[in-house]
Amino acid sequence: MSRNWHAFPYPGEHYRYAGEHLKKSWARLHRGDCEPWPAETAVADAWRAYHAGEFAEAVRAGLAAGDKGENAADKAAMIYATYLEGDAEEALAIFKAVAERCEKRQARTPNDANVWYYHAYALGRYGQGISVAKALAQGLGGKIRTSLERALELAPAHADAHIALGTWHAEIVDKVGAMVGGLTYGAKKEEAERHFRRALELNPDSAIARMEFANALAMLYGKRKLAEAERLYAEAAECEAADAMERLDVEAAREELA
Repeated sequence: MSRNWHAFPYPGEHYRYAGEHLKKSWARLHRGDCEPWPAETAVADAWRAYHAGEFAEAVRAGLAAGDKGENAADKAAMIYATYLEGDAEEALAIFKAVAERCEKRQARTPNDANVWYYHAYALGRYGQGISVAKALAQGLGGKIRTSLERALELAPAHADAHIALGTWHAEIVDKVGAMVGGLTYGAKKEEAERHFRRALELNPDSAIARMEFANALAMLYGKRKLAEAERLYAEAAECEAADAMERLDVEAAREELA
C-alpha cells in the first residue's frame, strides 16, 4: 500500500488533539464508532494523526502498534480511499487490503466490534467500486451483513454500523427490487429507514448519517421523498466538523448541494 498519498486539504489546529485534549474529546470524536479509549500511547498517537487528517501517518503508526492499533490504521486508510484517492484501482486495493487484515484479526480479537464494522465498511466500499451487482454475485452481500450484525451485537450503540446496515438494505432493494431483495437477501425498505433513524438518535451530529440516509431515500422512493433527502443534505452541510473525517463528510455534502 503506497504512502505517497494526497494531503488532507483542510488542515487546521482545531483538528489536532494534543496531549490530554484527545482523551477529553474522545467521547465526541468516537460517538459514531464506539471505539474505546486506548491505554497505549502509540495507539493514541495513531488516532491523533487520524483525527488531524494525517492519514498515511495514522496507517503507519497504527500498523506498527499491532492489533490494538489496527483500527486506527484501517479507518484512516478507508477514509483516505473514500475521499482523497483519485485512482479508482488504488482505492479498491486499499479497501481489499483492509478487509483482508480485518478477516485475519477477527480470529484474534473477535470481541472487538470495529474489526467487524471495518471489515463490512471495506467490503461495502469495494462492492460499490466494482458495482453492487458484481458484489452480490461474488457473495459480498452476505459477508457485509454478517459483519455488521456482529458489530451491533457487540456494540448496540454503534451508530456507524447502523448507517452501514441501512445502506446495505437500501442498495440491495434498489438493485434487485423489493420482492427479490426481501426473499433472497432479507433486505427491506423499512429496515433501511429504521437503521438510519437509529443512527441519528445515537449520533445526532453526524453529517454522514444524513447523507447516506438521503441517498437511500432517493434510491428507495425517488421523487416522493426528494424534499426530505434535500433537507438531510442541507443539514449535513451545516454540521460542525470535529475532525478531518467529519470535515470531509461536510465538504462532500456542500459539494452535492452546489
